[in-house]
Amino acid sequence: MRLALVGMSGAGKTFWAKKLAEKGVPAVFCDDRIEQRLAPRLGAGGYSGINGVAAWMGWPDRATYAEREAAYLAEEIHTLDEVLRQLEEQPDASLVLDTTGSVIYAGNHLLLRLRRQMTIVYLAATRKEQQLMIERYLNDPKPVLWRGAFQPKSGEMPRETVARCYPALMEKRRRSYEALAHCTLGVAELRATLDADEFLERVRRQTK
Repeated sequence: MRLALVGMSGAGKTFWAKKLAEKGVPAVFCDDRIEQRLAPRLGAGGYSGINGVAAWMGWPDRATYAEREAAYLAEEIHTLDEVLRQLEEQPDASLVLDTTGSVIYAGNHLLLRLRRQMTIVYLAATRKEQQLMIERYLNDPKPVLWRGAFQPKSGEMPRETVARCYPALMEKRRRSYEALAHCTLGVAELRATLDADEFLERVRRQTK
């Protein structure tokens, strides 16, 4: 079994990766690996943990944001390449991969390799759930690569710009996730079951 879970931050990728790992399938959590690779830079500023990565990156209006966004993406690309090389060298190995929301920016070459090596499952959120994700990001930020989607208006505070621009970022990513994925599972439907076997059965039904 080789599953890569994709979707926005807060869609449940980590939750389901942990659920599937409880069944004995090895799991890789990309956020953790990226954080480890960024550790020297994070530690220099007194940052740690996934929230520390977000604080280190800062709001998109910060002067250092573009540089740190690029550094984060470089480590994400390295992490994904490392995972894929291991899978290519061990064709019988199983894996559940908890990707980041920004995996779609890793470049076409890596994404094609990902599609060849793994079944990609997109965890799709409803409009209502997306609004909750926006509120969660404003109150408890996680690392987000805006890739130019943060477009402030004159006199607008950064939090106001985030609240206005985040839906557009979500919509753009939705199209990319759908194009990348082999199957799509609704976050709300999964929340009603919270069962790893049912999760796998839904994937099988869509990919058989």
